[in-house]
Amino acid sequence: MTDILVTEVSDPLSLLLKVGVDPASVPIFERKGKFISLMIYNVDVIAANVIKQEMLAAGADAAVNKHAITHKIQKTNVLTFGTIAQHIKLIEKLSKMHYWKLDQIADMIQKCLFKDQVRSIDLPSGRKLIFDRTLIMGIVNVTPDSFYSKSRVEKDKVIDYTASMIKNGVDIIDIGAESTRPGSERVSLEEELNRAIPAIEAIRKTFDIPISIDTYKSEVAKQAIMAGADIVNDVSALRFDEKMIDVISEYKPAVVLMHMKGEPKTMQQNPYYEDVIEELLYFFNERLSMLGKIGLMDKVIIDPGIGFGKRLSDNLQILKRIDEFKTFKVPILVGHSRKSFIGALLNDVPPEERLIATLAVTAYCTMKKVDIIRIHDVAENSQVVRMISHLVR
Repeated sequence: MTDILVTEVSDPLSLLLKVGVDPASVPIFERKGKFISLMIYNVDVIAANVIKQEMLAAGADAAVNKHAITHKIQKTNVLTFGTIAQHIKLIEKLSKMHYWKLDQIADMIQKCLFKDQVRSIDLPSGRKLIFDRTLIMGIVNVTPDSFYSKSRVEKDKVIDYTASMIKNGVDIIDIGAESTRPGSERVSLEEELNRAIPAIEAIRKTFDIPISIDTYKSEVAKQAIMAGADIVNDVSALRFDEKMIDVISEYKPAVVLMHMKGEPKTMQQNPYYEDVIEELLYFFNERLSMLGKIGLMDKVIIDPGIGFGKRLSDNLQILKRIDEFKTFKVPILVGHSRKSFIGALLNDVPPEERLIATLAVTAYCTMKKVDIIRIHDVAENSQVVRMISHLVR
């Protein structure tokens, strides 16, 4: 009987040092051994055929529309298949082709593959968000009408509620003073300030932890930052209040840009997408380009907006294809906790009975290396995150 054994491995790059290779050779093996696919949207059909031929020449491949070869269409998406090394060859070839936007595509592929990922965000208070694992953002709703009743916190219980979250491993406290559940009504500026600012002041006076203010109103954001908030979590991605960008520019908090179709009161009235991921990618590309022009790209977190103007199928697509949002190289936040898409998948169970399924999505997001999850139940979610982080990070 031979002592030689052959096994299939799921993560070969993690075993390189076990084989005993020279550590200096690891990047070479990574380029040759890591298989990747890129989706290139809206490519001129001639350029698409060139990309396919160059990928084939590199020993890889690319998928294009079946009518691309006959030019019955003008545009097509292109899906590449190959190693990093093969994509580098593609970049080198296309960068020399100054026609049909091929050199521009080469530049975009280069940035997609090799632009530095944001690993940390400096906060105005001197605190820092470090994305070395999935961070837990705990929800504190100082509202009377949030969809999950147990997340509603009376003003005199904010400190105890926050203390419990910190004890159980929360990384960020997110204060919400206006419900944005489907069908919710807007509250006045005065009412939102009266709810939010005392809560932030109390938490900041008592605890040294990053605080997020969940608001789309510029005045609320401004006063929240002055009271001690570090992050502005805007469900409108800075679109509802034109002065919000001025507040972000002046005080430079971290900012969460969330996608939402419509507004909270009407967002679930027959939302529709041809391709929800493509629409969200173009949306974030526009928003990030806008912030990049004023030098705030290093402060941005993106949130695809689970449940905000999305159908069940859209929410599932967002989660299944969450990796595609990593193309922007900024932190990703997912807010899935006890939401209605979970209820819809589980025979319409109410929010109070959605914890276990929420934890399943948390596990999935952690394995996908999502940077922040926004949740209600800190103790349970924190255990899931920390356990899986030991396995996949």
